[in-house]
Amino acid sequence: MMHIVLLFLLVVTDTASCQKVCSYQQVLDHLNFTRLNELYTSTRPVLDHTHLTVVNLDIFLYAILAVIEKTQTFIPFIWAVMTWNNEFISWDPSLFCGITQVSVPIDMLWRPDLFIYEMTEKDAAPHSPYVYVSHDGTVTMEDDLRVVSTCKMDVHKFPFDTQSCNITVGSAIHCVDEMRLVPFSNSSRATQFSLQVMQRQGEWDFLHLSVTSDTLPYERRVMERIIYTITMKRRPLLHVINFLLPILFFLCLDLSSFLISDHRGEKLGFKVTVLLAISVLLLILNDILPSMSNRTPLIATYCIVIFALMLLSLLETVLVTYLMEKDTVPMQETGTDEDHSLKVDWQDKQDKTTVLSCDRDGRRRVLPAYCDVTGGDRTCELLPITAQVSDITHQGGESQVLQQQILDQLRELENTVSHFLRRKDGGWQNPGYWTRVATKINAAFFVFYCVTVAVFLILMYIEWS
Repeated sequence: MMHIVLLFLLVVTDTASCQKVCSYQQVLDHLNFTRLNELYTSTRPVLDHTHLTVVNLDIFLYAILAVIEKTQTFIPFIWAVMTWNNEFISWDPSLFCGITQVSVPIDMLWRPDLFIYEMTEKDAAPHSPYVYVSHDGTVTMEDDLRVVSTCKMDVHKFPFDTQSCNITVGSAIHCVDEMRLVPFSNSSRATQFSLQVMQRQGEWDFLHLSVTSDTLPYERRVMERIIYTITMKRRPLLHVINFLLPILFFLCLDLSSFLISDHRGEKLGFKVTVLLAISVLLLILNDILPSMSNRTPLIATYCIVIFALMLLSLLETVLVTYLMEKDTVPMQETGTDEDHSLKVDWQDKQDKTTVLSCDRDGRRRVLPAYCDVTGGDRTCELLPITAQVSDITHQGGESQVLQQQILDQLRELENTVSHFLRRKDGGWQNPGYWTRVATKINAAFFVFYCVTVAVFLILMYIEWS
């Protein structure tokens, strides 16, 4: 009975003893972790100043928040993991019920003075208030960062461009003789993990995360740094639908304007309206692209060339309209137009006369017409068809069948003459030399316009692709 009681007391004593040391606070008390202990916060945590502090660094990409071409600003959201060794920290896990690591407030330990070279604004994201400390002195720090950094962008192929932005991490004061920066993960592992955790919604599609190390000589010291290069590709669908296609549609409208008659004023107004619409889209493009660029963006070339083609088309329309208007100028009351006019003679106030014309076969016809002279003004009209038929039938005395045939021929002749004769301000004039020149210019320019547009669009597609 006494043996049983003693065994029970030993078990209770061992259990109480284990519960006494199996707490994180016991570990901190053992290490003398306090906010006033300068041993852990004041200097680099090495027992000998010749020892190097090796900092292992990992950066993974969570999301691409924004890429602003106008100011060349890159804003990613990253997850950073750092580990280093504190030579003042160590304990035996077997004495503390197998506890291998504890979490302590971040301001109770020394931290590497790392910063991002490209960062332009202070990080406003909430930071983790704790770090993990292992029994062998390894300190692990994990934190989320919203980085607002500068990025040298090439928008030559906008909106089908691919951008590469750097996040360069280095120490502010420690050189390679005191602290070394080592990337914990290679490029392949960093890319793979970033693809797994990244939020893909947005304008940019993440492609690759490369990791490289180099040194930066500064006065008599050499600083080590790690460069994380984030490669991403723009998703162009939105810009294609909202910008490129509307300009292409306006170009098609300008091509279709060649079907509008040049004698009407609507063609000129239509082309001016389309040109103004392109000008509005150019203003929108000016807000998107950066002010400074090493090379002219292809989209700017695309817009300017199409704008120039439409402007050239407008000038061609003005020229064609001017040439056609020259044939509508009334003839002189006196004199003879040797090239394009019709010869009209009159004798009385209302006299029957003839108009000289040509049919489609090139044979000359003499058409009866009346000219009316009142107060010095002269107006001429073709003799009505019924009157012509009446004259012919009375003179020839033919039958009704012959009369009907003559009537049909005269109607066809009247349509032919009406196509060639114009009346303006009391004068008669046929579509002459300038109208034919304008028609040839319009046809030649249309062929040139179509070929130029096709070649230009093919070249733009090759450059963008």
